[in-house]
Amino acid sequence: MSVFVIRRLMQSIVVVAAMSFIVFFGIHIIGDPVHMLINPEADQADIEAAMRALGLDRPAHEQYWFFLTNALKGDLGKSFIFGEPALTLIVQRMPATLELAFAALFLSILVGLPLGVYAGLKPESTASKAIMAGSILGFSLPTFWVGLMLIMVFAVMLGWLPSTGRGDTVPLFGIPVSFLTWDGLTHLLMPAFNLALFKMSLVTRLARAGTREVVHQDYIKFARAKGLDPRRVVMVHVLKNIMIPVVTVLGLEFGGLIAFSVVTETVFAWPGMGKLIIEAIQNLDRPIIVAYLMITVLMFVVINLVVDLLYSVLDPRVRLQDLKA
Repeated sequence: MSVFVIRRLMQSIVVVAAMSFIVFFGIHIIGDPVHMLINPEADQADIEAAMRALGLDRPAHEQYWFFLTNALKGDLGKSFIFGEPALTLIVQRMPATLELAFAALFLSILVGLPLGVYAGLKPESTASKAIMAGSILGFSLPTFWVGLMLIMVFAVMLGWLPSTGRGDTVPLFGIPVSFLTWDGLTHLLMPAFNLALFKMSLVTRLARAGTREVVHQDYIKFARAKGLDPRRVVMVHVLKNIMIPVVTVLGLEFGGLIAFSVVTETVFAWPGMGKLIIEAIQNLDRPIIVAYLMITVLMFVVINLVVDLLYSVLDPRVRLQDLKA
């Protein structure tokens, strides 16, 4: 097990190092932030002074080395626009994004899992066919369009839910959360559903495929032959055996919920990291863009590492195969 963990940690370090290089140089060849930060009528001396102040007058490799050495100390640069550390700005917005991502993950499991199991148990029923057709729509509909339609129907036409913002928050272990207040919960519902729609469809199809495979296994037939209650067969035997692939995929997809919440946060004006990165891109605020991308990469790597380790615990064959490789 220790060899497996060490190997995964080394792979993760290599991935983070490679992505830091790609992210830094990829961002630094796009546009010139100096011309967006100074007066358009500024002369060449003013432009050069601004470049020196921002550290943009040095060669790219020196800038990267300076970024790398500071990043190892926890300093990802200072925002050109706000004049504050980029990491601080992102950490301030992170609770809102994580709350939205966890709410979307919860909704995708709460709705997708029962629908998928039902569709797998009764594949020929009209309801099952409707569920699978709905899952295709969930995959196909653009997130921004669904968000706008939700606002149009539930906020504008019906007036049931607020259209934008996060609502009231209360501290939980020192972190502001909105799901513990009614106002915050009403603000959270639409963006969480919008973000969860794709994952909901994914869970539905995974659960259906797993159920269709499991129900034909001998132990399910034996459990039914013993006269066990059908609900017990489903809740204990079926669910237990379809959860490993569902949990694995959801663990990997959770990073996607965080990274791709940008559209949802923009549509609903949710004050998270996604909204911040859109503002940074519009203003070519390089430190925030680089810091956001690096934190996102780190989240993906950590989540993948945790999923690998959990999967190796749940299924030792994965660990043994890796040791033989």
